[in-house]
Amino acid sequence: MLPRAGTFFVGAERSQGILHKFQRKEQHLSEVYSKHTALCFSAKAFQKTHPAKVKEGIRDADATMVSPMILGVADGVSQIEQYGIDASLLPRELLRHCESLGMRQLIPDKKLAQKDSYQGPIPLLRQAFKATKNLGSTTVVLAVLDNSTMIHGKRHPMIAAITVGDCEMLVLRRVETEGSNPFEIIFHTEMQRIDGHAQSPLQLARVDGRIDPNFTDAVTVEVIERGSAVHCVSVYEGDVVIMGSDGVFDNLFLDEIIHLSNSILQPGMGSPLPQEALAHLSRAIVMASHSKSQRQANGRLPECPIGIGGKVDDTSVVVAEVLEWTEEYKGRSGPQRRRKEQRGLWACGDFECCGGVSEEELDLSNIEPHSPLNTTPQPPNSNVRRR
Repeated sequence: MLPRAGTFFVGAERSQGILHKFQRKEQHLSEVYSKHTALCFSAKAFQKTHPAKVKEGIRDADATMVSPMILGVADGVSQIEQYGIDASLLPRELLRHCESLGMRQLIPDKKLAQKDSYQGPIPLLRQAFKATKNLGSTTVVLAVLDNSTMIHGKRHPMIAAITVGDCEMLVLRRVETEGSNPFEIIFHTEMQRIDGHAQSPLQLARVDGRIDPNFTDAVTVEVIERGSAVHCVSVYEGDVVIMGSDGVFDNLFLDEIIHLSNSILQPGMGSPLPQEALAHLSRAIVMASHSKSQRQANGRLPECPIGIGGKVDDTSVVVAEVLEWTEEYKGRSGPQRRRKEQRGLWACGDFECCGGVSEEELDLSNIEPHSPLNTTPQPPNSNVRRR
């Protein structure tokens, strides 16, 4: 396994002046059959510290959040710990405020004053950051389910995805093929890394003079407003959203994630998909990511988007199905906090409890032997990182 350093803090001077390179404001519209009803998320989350980092006593700074109207993953910058700052506090606090704002602003057909209504993903993330108090630095990806868009006078639900840094998000949709109905990727965000350096993602930060005497909250607000990537994507019932930290997308090729999804989320499960299946997939993605730093039976390390042997990293995943909104989903909200089970085997990212299989019971035997798939890797600079 190749040694790779943790994520570095990116100071004000380095981040300013390059934000235009990262900014995206794009729409991805598609027209398929739709009932034009309001939609919501049914989601599960899972995160786990890499065993190698556990042995070193390194704190897990990832955070996840699931709710009916907004999903999130935030990955705290580990270098902050060198200054006596808990790197996990800002990511968790940020997602708590995002969840609170999202559930207040995005409930379908809820009447709000103009000043309190949803104005878009950038104002939501900006307001959430301004509400935080903790020091730290983090990358983040949010998926906001916006039911307010109207096309030809009819409701057209869309996901507004906003990213800062190198957390990523996929939207999967089933396609009809002869004899099967597999998922394919219909949308994929991009990583935002300064000069393409894997340890220097764009970040949201609040630090003091010990770390960067030139840093103020205004720097981070500018990152949100001028550096974030925003994509608005048409979404339909049955679509699946997968979002994760860089510990997923540096270690797994996209076709490996698709293969896991098609193996675990079987078409015969119906809709809505069982919560256990969503939890199973989120765990399987994390474990497959961690497996990339382990030697195979032939003694070789697996191939990964970041290079042979992958990256030892905290890994967090959210898996969600898009469903028709009903009033029963109003109560299903809450930021995802890590809770260790009594036996300490799993760090559970599900607000209620993932349930389902344990680490020993997680069966990946139906996944073909990989690095994990027997296909040819693309060059490291490939945007889609398929193999």
